[in-house]
Amino acid sequence: MAENTDLSLVQDIIRAAGGHAASLRELTEHHKGEDIARVLIDEICSRCPAPVNEEPVLVEFVVRTAGEPLSHWLRAVEGAPVRAVPRGEDFVAMRIEYELADLVRELFGPSREHPSGVRGTTLFPYAGSDAADKIGPYFLAAQQATATVLAGCTSAKPDLNELTSRYLTPKWGSLHWFTPHYDRHFRPYRNEEVRVLEIGIGGYKHPEWGGGSLRMWKHYFHRGLIHGLDIVDKSHADEQRITTVIGDQNDPDCLAEIAGKYGPFDIVIDDGSHINEHVRTSFHALFPHVRNGGLYVIEDLWTAYWPGFGGNEDPEQSGATSLGLLKSLIDSLQHEELPPAQGRTAGYADRHVTGLHVYHNLAFIEKGTNAEGGIPPWIPRDFDSLVAASSGGAA
Repeated sequence: MAENTDLSLVQDIIRAAGGHAASLRELTEHHKGEDIARVLIDEICSRCPAPVNEEPVLVEFVVRTAGEPLSHWLRAVEGAPVRAVPRGEDFVAMRIEYELADLVRELFGPSREHPSGVRGTTLFPYAGSDAADKIGPYFLAAQQATATVLAGCTSAKPDLNELTSRYLTPKWGSLHWFTPHYDRHFRPYRNEEVRVLEIGIGGYKHPEWGGGSLRMWKHYFHRGLIHGLDIVDKSHADEQRITTVIGDQNDPDCLAEIAGKYGPFDIVIDDGSHINEHVRTSFHALFPHVRNGGLYVIEDLWTAYWPGFGGNEDPEQSGATSLGLLKSLIDSLQHEELPPAQGRTAGYADRHVTGLHVYHNLAFIEKGTNAEGGIPPWIPRDFDSLVAASSGGAA
């Protein structure tokens, strides 16, 4: 398994962002302002949409801590991601200024739909010798580049359909139509410090492909830590708040080791091999490491019908497939209502599956304590007796 990077600073920033102002003061007492600013600038660059300005533009980004300005220059130009660069020859179109505490809250605090009064801006005039020719393109490029950078400075909830397109994942608009379901079930977790594990990073054996969905979840869960598991090395996808590990989803010991190091998880998403045996092994190994109130998600249920993935064409013979697993979980949900059976004891899924939502090729399993107590034994178990009891025994 790949070793995790030191996330202590990032975690301290996230926790301070969701706390009292005193927590932010403590943050700056324990960490250098320039180290915090570096994390914030990296986060902004990762959230910025693709620039559309044809003229290269530098935006000076100033983070003020204890009254001291820390300047960074973000370069925006069409065809390249926004990135921090040394002060160069491109014109500086705008200065954006934040107090460090305000920027920490903007990026990592609970989402606010209408943030205001947290930043200062200064638009610079174009000073080149060709100003007469450049003034029009300059203002357009300055506006576009500044809007791009500011779009990365907010934790306002992005549209998941737009994110799946931005990060080139097939969860909406191509192979699948998953994102409305994901948004419905994941929305309550948006302001939490979630830990997400996704099985399957994508790109198969190509060393530089995959990782798009990890970046999508990083943007969507702006306070979360995202982990990706793949059977081949995908460490090219590692970045701030994203950690990849190498492991076999069909190896329970490997999964237990990963969960012990990075869990417990709030959300596990199985988008791995889609081989039915692997899906079942991963669920039984990892579901105990999902915290109560969390979710376990299984994608690509279509493979349950295809022998090439260990599926079965006959729905009546689905016991060993991913759909067979889900069908068994319906009984787990109702285990307290099952007639007593010789020697039957409740299993882990019986005791902890509290909800099941199945869509086309996608399922969400809710984790909790399934112990509401079944219908009392003194309630009649046949219809005629129930009617008689409810009518006081009258004919």
